[in-house]
Amino acid sequence: MKIAIIGGGYVGLVSAACFAEFGVSVMVAETDPARLDRLRRGEIPIYEPGLDPLVERNRAAGRLGFTGRIEETIAGAEAVFIAVGTPSRRGGGHADLSYVFAAAEQVLAALDHPTVLVTKSTVPVGTGRRLAALAAARRPDLAIDVASNPEFLREGSAIGDFMRPDRVVVGAETERAREVLRALYRPLNLIETPILITGLETAELIKYAANAFLAMKVTFINEMADLCEAVGADVHGVARGMGLDRRIGAKFLHPGPGFGGSCFPKDTLALARIAQDARAPSRLTEAVVAVNDARKAGLGRRVLDAAGGSVRGMRVAVLGLAFKPETDDMRDSPAIPLIEALADDGADIIAYDPAAMAAAKPLLPAAVRYAETAEAAIEGAAVLVAVTEWNEFRALAPAWLAARMQGRLIVDLRNIFDPAAIRAAGFVYHGVGRGNVSQLAANPEFEQDFEQDREFSDG
Repeated sequence: MKIAIIGGGYVGLVSAACFAEFGVSVMVAETDPARLDRLRRGEIPIYEPGLDPLVERNRAAGRLGFTGRIEETIAGAEAVFIAVGTPSRRGGGHADLSYVFAAAEQVLAALDHPTVLVTKSTVPVGTGRRLAALAAARRPDLAIDVASNPEFLREGSAIGDFMRPDRVVVGAETERAREVLRALYRPLNLIETPILITGLETAELIKYAANAFLAMKVTFINEMADLCEAVGADVHGVARGMGLDRRIGAKFLHPGPGFGGSCFPKDTLALARIAQDARAPSRLTEAVVAVNDARKAGLGRRVLDAAGGSVRGMRVAVLGLAFKPETDDMRDSPAIPLIEALADDGADIIAYDPAAMAAAKPLLPAAVRYAETAEAAIEGAAVLVAVTEWNEFRALAPAWLAARMQGRLIVDLRNIFDPAAIRAAGFVYHGVGRGNVSQLAANPEFEQDFEQDREFSDG
């Protein structure tokens, strides 16, 4: 079986390598000359664990190739996947479909045989229907079926997500499209992966709904973390108590600085706009977007307050720049507004990230310095701020930190350190959602409410 993938970015490249691993012949079209040259030389232009050997193995086997010519890409392909970017449009949050339709136009102009045109990109509801109308108008001489096959890849674990998915979603309304996609995903039958066949609009909405729900879980536990800090509770206990309920589940109940990356920010915005345009507004999704934006915007103030109001002239070590570990993705990373606020206050910032520093430099203030190791960033720092939970940061021992830092303040936005051990080493420690009971006892409004509740329960 031969397929074509339009777009050698994150989704296109991971999908192409994994399909090739299934034994499929895959040709990828990449229009960026520099990226194409790197791919042809065996260099992977994105950071994703395990992707380099997977691509090399399938290139060597002749199952995976790269080209800049659409005609060469789609020659003989039973399915053509569109896997180009759909960024948020400026000023509104709607998904920008210009790359999708430009790719479709090129494919339709070059096709010389029937095929299935599949959207792998995350596209708004109705896009598949529009592509079907475009195909019928441009190529009435060919039988072109349109399908939707949304991806559910997490950066840092994308290969495992593709090879061992929770489900495969296929939006297809013709038997040929269903047959081609079933055949393509047949290797997953061995591990009994559910393949959900739906209509076009349903498949398109599943991706947005899933991401919005997960983003809502992240945002909810972040709000609970703030409440824990105010009332003296521990958010990890709250999250565990919630997660043990099988109706809720433990995943995505980890407090932190707010979500970022390539999916949650743009997909929640897009879903909110889709719902508004359909006159069925999603108020929960709108609230998730607003709360997350406010959380990231307030990160600088959290550090300044911990430092007594200002970090001017202080050396601040920032550990982690990417929005999550195991990626170099800086899109909507919480580190960006945090570092901007610290720089505006006059901090001397030295940052370190195992993978994302090259991507971060154009996005951060020019005054930021970068260390070659976490240890070099920490040396002589007055304040340590942990932003991304890379495993290597978890191994930093409190006594070692105390021997190398000049100051004694740690602001842990990912709760990667043990508070008791850090405080025993002489640090002032500020985690997320780890409240101080004395704050609760000193709250007169709480005391008043408590007395009223006791009277009610006694009476």
